[in-house]
Amino acid sequence: MGMTAVERLAPRGSTQARSRRVVGLGALVAVLTIVAVASLAVGARALTPGEVWHGLFAAPESDQRLTEIRLIVQTVRVPRTVLAIVAGIALGVGGALIQGYTRNPIADTGLLGVNAGASFAVVSAIALFGFTNPFQYAWFGFLGAAVAGVVVFGLASIGRGAGNPLTLALAGQGITVFLAAMTTAIALSDQAALNALRFWNAGSVAGVGFDVIWPVTAFIVVGLVLALSMLPSLNLLNLGDDVARGLGVNIAMSRTVGIVAITLLAGAATAACGPISFLGLMVAHVARSLTGPDYRWLVPYAGLLGAVVLLVCDIVGRLVVRPGELDAGVVVALLGAPFFAALVWLGKFKNA
Repeated sequence: MGMTAVERLAPRGSTQARSRRVVGLGALVAVLTIVAVASLAVGARALTPGEVWHGLFAAPESDQRLTEIRLIVQTVRVPRTVLAIVAGIALGVGGALIQGYTRNPIADTGLLGVNAGASFAVVSAIALFGFTNPFQYAWFGFLGAAVAGVVVFGLASIGRGAGNPLTLALAGQGITVFLAAMTTAIALSDQAALNALRFWNAGSVAGVGFDVIWPVTAFIVVGLVLALSMLPSLNLLNLGDDVARGLGVNIAMSRTVGIVAITLLAGAATAACGPISFLGLMVAHVARSLTGPDYRWLVPYAGLLGAVVLLVCDIVGRLVVRPGELDAGVVVALLGAPFFAALVWLGKFKNA
C-alpha cells in the first residue's frame, strides 16, 4: 500500500537518526530515574540509599528512627517527587505544543492566559471562601486556567484574524494582562489571599498530597493522549495552513484539540504547583536541538526533559539554603532567564 500524505511529508529522518532518538529517549528515562532516587534522598535530612529503600518498602517498626525515616520518605518526598515528574512532563509537552500551534518560538504555556487564569481563580477562592487547603483551591486554579484558555481561544476564533497564530498570541496577552491586574487588586484587598498568592505564585512541588496529585494526573493523562494523537497533523500545520489544508488536515479541529490538550496539561500542572515560568520554553528548545522539527519525537523529548529539569531544580532548591528551601519555580526562573538570554544572543529563535 502507498504512503499517506502525512507519512510522505512528515519529517522521518534516516534509520540511524531514528536509532539515535530512541537511544536518547532511553537515556532520558535513565537520567530521570536517577534524579528521582536523588530526590528521595536529598533534603533537610539526608538519607542513605538503604534508608530510602527502608522508607519505601520496609514494614512498619517500633524503632523511632526508622519510623521517622518512613514518614519523611512516604509522606514528604515521594509526593513531591511524583508531582515534579508529572508537572514537569505536562509543562514540557505543553511548551512544545504551544510553540508548534502558534508557530512562535518564544511561546510558553502562559501565552494562553492559563497561568493568569489559575492565579486569579485561586486568589478569588481564598478571598471569597477563606480556603487554606491546597486540595480546596487547586480545583479553582484548574477551573480558572481552563476558562481562561477557552476565552482566549474563543476570542482568537472570531473576527477577521480568526485562526491566525498571531491573533491567538494577542488574545492571550490581553487576557493575561487583564487577569493579572484583577488578581493584584483582589490580593491587595485581602491579607489571606495575598499571603497565599505569595507562596503559590512562587511555584512549588512541596506540601501537596496525593489527594491533589492523583486527580491532577488524570487530567494530564487525558491531555497527553490528545496531544500525541495530533502530532502528525501538527507537523503538517508547521508547513503552513495552505499546505496542511491541501493535504486534508482539518485545521480548525486540529487547533481546537491542540488547545484543549495544552489547557489540560498546563492548567492541571499550574493548579497543583502554581505557575512555573520558562520551563516549557527551555525544554522545547533543547528538545528541538536534539530531535529536529519532527513533533513526533520533539514532544516526548520535551516531556522527559521537563520532568528532569523540574526535579533537578527542586533538589537544588533544597540544597542551596539548607535547612530551608527555595521553591522549584524560583530556581527554574533563575535558570530560565539566562537560558532565554542565551537563545537570543545565539540567534536561535530565527531557526526555531
